[in-house]
Amino acid sequence: MLSLKVWVPKLAGASTCFRPGISCLFSTLKVQQCHHAAGRLTPVLSVLVQKQDKAVLGIQPSRNAGFFTNMSANELWKGVTGVSNAGRKRGRGRGAGVKRRRDLNRGQVIGVGKVNMMWPGLNAPVLRNGELVRQQSQPRDEQRESRLQAIRDQFTDQRSFKLTPLERGWSGNRLPGRSIGPPDAIDFETFDGFDTTVLELKTVFSMTATAGRTRHISCFAVTGNGAGLVGYGLGKGNTGMAAIKQCKRRAGQRLIYVERCDGHTVFHDFFTRFAAVRIFVERRPRGHGLQCHRAIREICHRVGISDLYAKVEGPTDNVQSITKAFFLGLLRQRTHQQLADEKRLHLVELRPEADNYPRLVASPGGAPVRSKEQIPADEELDFQLHIFEGKVPLKMPPKQPFYMKLPCYQTHLNKVKHLKNQEQVRVTLLAEHGEVRSFLADQYPECRAASAALWAEKRQAAEDDQEQDEM
Repeated sequence: MLSLKVWVPKLAGASTCFRPGISCLFSTLKVQQCHHAAGRLTPVLSVLVQKQDKAVLGIQPSRNAGFFTNMSANELWKGVTGVSNAGRKRGRGRGAGVKRRRDLNRGQVIGVGKVNMMWPGLNAPVLRNGELVRQQSQPRDEQRESRLQAIRDQFTDQRSFKLTPLERGWSGNRLPGRSIGPPDAIDFETFDGFDTTVLELKTVFSMTATAGRTRHISCFAVTGNGAGLVGYGLGKGNTGMAAIKQCKRRAGQRLIYVERCDGHTVFHDFFTRFAAVRIFVERRPRGHGLQCHRAIREICHRVGISDLYAKVEGPTDNVQSITKAFFLGLLRQRTHQQLADEKRLHLVELRPEADNYPRLVASPGGAPVRSKEQIPADEELDFQLHIFEGKVPLKMPPKQPFYMKLPCYQTHLNKVKHLKNQEQVRVTLLAEHGEVRSFLADQYPECRAASAALWAEKRQAAEDDQEQDEM
């Protein structure tokens, strides 16, 4: 605390004047000069005067700024009416004893306070050369709106532009799921026909010994030309634009080629995993579409796969693990010729859309086909278990309709029991024997579908001859 002592020789007949926040004593010119000198040293002075011929004028500094002036009204009222968490648990701040906020501005008039003052233009008329200044209409300023808009644009954020439904990401205007164009050229090599899609954009923090907690932006994207060339990259930077630029460049530097079956799907079903993510991928016919995770769907668009089904087991929000697992599965898939050479057997395809009619896809080249005697008894010949590496996807059984529990449905099943699996049996007989026949066809020639009509005519003719003989 700074103190200032001034010797005043005469203070007889001194007068006192008070102002808000300061107490001063004006008497002679010398006292006023002392007061102004002290005001230069301290913002607020408290003057104590003793009425004597030689008195000591003690001047002590004091502050007129505190938490009452530095804090807003809402913060002050919150400190008065607020209740702590411990007090709220004990039931305080409720009932009749709660403190209410009051509007202290009610009843106040602009220009009128503790000291009555006349403010020209506020609570008193404005006079100019003895005449009262009245309202007058001025000519309209045509450039006023443009000047205001230019000033507002300088100090306000840019408005977000509206995207079309095809340009939006997975969640509205957010960047994940949106296209950011082809990668930048590298050593005069341009990426014509490529497109990049952002799969993940997030904020990451790292703790360092020198800088403490640092903040970075992480971007994960995949790029491809839709014809088999595809790659993914991860980029980090202090800003979002730096992270996006880095991940696009890395994705363009790590391109791989993925073979496709008939240019629209994978060669076979496969199982793949990375970390805790497990994916079961199944091929689908042309026109089926992509029924899979949204990250896998964007990768398929960049590769050029249009028909696929994939089921993800494990954490479905870990986009990077899902991407790496799917890329491993695409790289590890084998063509039809590789599968036939691996087993030294014919690869036959059965498609449901073709009534499961067998179609030869590939045959082993460079080595003869193994016979049944050459195949070991413990060798696994189930194609699904072979390509899924002994794992089977867990599928929920289809929900049965309500009428299957009714007694009338059992009656219906009994009536059509002789037609059960008829189509499947016909296809199997055509595949094994080339015709629809019974295992007794060698002994009884009428057990053939091709000669069924002929034997029916002969049987009818024999019955007619028997009737004529009886007559």
